[in-house]
Amino acid sequence: MLELLLPQRCLGCGRHSAQLCEGCVERLPRLEPPLCAKCGAPTAWPVARCRECAGRRIPFASARAALVYEGDVRVLVSAWKERGLRRLASVAAEVVVGALPRPNATVITFVPADPNRGSKRGHHPAERLAHELGLRWELPVSSLLGRPRPVRPQRGLPLAERRRNVADAFRAAAHVPARLALVDDVYTSGATAAAAASVLRKGGARRVEVVTLARVVR
Repeated sequence: MLELLLPQRCLGCGRHSAQLCEGCVERLPRLEPPLCAKCGAPTAWPVARCRECAGRRIPFASARAALVYEGDVRVLVSAWKERGLRRLASVAAEVVVGALPRPNATVITFVPADPNRGSKRGHHPAERLAHELGLRWELPVSSLLGRPRPVRPQRGLPLAERRRNVADAFRAAAHVPARLALVDDVYTSGATAAAAASVLRKGGARRVEVVTLARVVR
């Protein structure tokens, strides 16, 4: 009855369908190799470290994303985060599983929501994506990170300011497994992923693999 009263429209093509139809899912821009082995940025040929991450101490073992953060992917992520379309987490997980290998991890965790923004949205996309991936990869999901303080939104900040903004923004649980997959929705500059991975490493993790739905490509 709800579907008759409020028919869904595909976010991509606008036709009467699921929130994102199969055709539009297939047309989402995949992040294709060659890639930087460390941060997952596209490169002209395979490299261990690209110009974006060379010369930096990066606490995660690797970062991988399924999609390029542009066009319809931006629309998808915005609807998922800001309009509360929670079922898109399942679509996102299917895309990630279809594009990325299962991480070398025993537990999946996620970047926690900022308390202020999380309460306004009423849900947390990264957490929901982590649980959907846990089902598909048959890995347990555990909340291992907290936020002791709110931070400014990262959007619009230059790279150096992004890193300062998330410094000391996370705290780790008392017991952190040795091999983790750290899930977030979008990898922009890597500042948030690096800050979260650093805290997990200090808490006892020996290997942290970052997994995101999408990645900004410069």
